[in-house]
Amino acid sequence: MTQNTDWQSEARRMVGVTPWFAAIGGEVLSAKAGQAKARINWREDLIGDPQTGVIHGGVITSLLDQLCGAAVMSALGQPMPIATLDLRIDYLKPATRGMAIVAEAECLKVTHEIAFVRGSAHNEADQDVIALCTAAFMLTRPEGRTS
Repeated sequence: MTQNTDWQSEARRMVGVTPWFAAIGGEVLSAKAGQAKARINWREDLIGDPQTGVIHGGVITSLLDQLCGAAVMSALGQPMPIATLDLRIDYLKPATRGMAIVAEAECLKVTHEIAFVRGSAHNEADQDVIALCTAAFMLTRPEGRTS
């Protein structure tokens, strides 16, 4: 599959302007050739446990879901609707209080109807992995297109 550089730029822009991503203060660091990377800063309104100050796991889950979708979009040669079919998150440890989180995702394979992705989230300063994920996304190709 050939990569359309203009579409990759558009995929990166689209991820960066979604209302949810803006609400958590997300920053797209890159989205190209089936790979995507983003970061969110630690903020009090993202805390899941006030006693520990750890960012809520739902924030990390939804960050990874969106980022995996961005990796799929950047792997496609054309825009098309996608939807999360399956998302598995394995939490290895809580995020560190006060530390930004960086997430990365890679689209491993695109078939006619499904794209397969893996990703991870880690503390920015120490690269310590917080969570790993695997995902599958449904592709809705335009009528008559086979690639």
